[in-house]
Amino acid sequence: MVSAMERTNETRRLTWVLAITAIYFFAELLGGILTNSLALLSDAGHMFSDIAALGLSLFALQMARRPATAKRTYGYHRMEILAALINGLTLWLVVGIIFNEAYRRFLDPPEVHSLGMLFIASIGLMVNVVAGTILYGSDHRSLNMHGAFLHVLGDTIGSVGAVAAGLIMLVTGWYLADPLISVLIGLLILYTSWDLVKESIDILMQSVPKGIDVEEVQRALEQIHGVIKVHDLHVWAVTSGVFTLSAHAVIAPDGNPHAILDRIEDKLKTQFSIEHTTIQLEIEDREGKEFQAF
Repeated sequence: MVSAMERTNETRRLTWVLAITAIYFFAELLGGILTNSLALLSDAGHMFSDIAALGLSLFALQMARRPATAKRTYGYHRMEILAALINGLTLWLVVGIIFNEAYRRFLDPPEVHSLGMLFIASIGLMVNVVAGTILYGSDHRSLNMHGAFLHVLGDTIGSVGAVAAGLIMLVTGWYLADPLISVLIGLLILYTSWDLVKESIDILMQSVPKGIDVEEVQRALEQIHGVIKVHDLHVWAVTSGVFTLSAHAVIAPDGNPHAILDRIEDKLKTQFSIEHTTIQLEIEDREGKEFQAF
């Protein structure tokens, strides 16, 4: 689970990246208009979505700090997952706009001011590398931060593509390179954002978290001394890295319930990083045919 200090650090990183992205967005938008470059305008559009996405990520981080209430007993951790999902879907929307404009330019490729485009794209690449460096490392602890990092990564890919398109057009005068590179940028963005959207939906659907095998968890619990059988086992995630489990554990009538429960909780915490558990202990009767709730 992400600590309060880590959240403060993430907030500071996001704030810096948001400021850098907002400043350069206007420069790239103006440059795309002046040079008539779809690659630059595509990247500027992506950066605009980044501004909204990073702002949403910051908002989600602030909301996640709020304590649980009587109505929201898990607090506001799911806000981070909603922000991650919206960020991923926003990336797909931007790609759709890029594809639509690229199609028009394939039919009638306009002239592009390649030198100016190359200069602006090179500055954008440096800006995105700086932003990515700021976020790198924190993206592994939170799906929300991972979504923000993917936006910056997508911008970096866009800047690399814009630089490549500028070089090709400057050397060869082949203006189809502009929409072609834009399509490649869009495909790469779709590829990098797929896991983000999928994992966000899995968490909201309370699917088994990635990296956890329910059958393996059940086998591990049934190997604990005093546990006969485990059933009605469910594992899900509240947010990134916060796993929850509920299960019924059948124990022998002569077993110590408190000691067995301690062993179960210790096994789940140390082997599977599951700390939020609800375990219903059931005592097997003498004949082993019926179970009595403990």
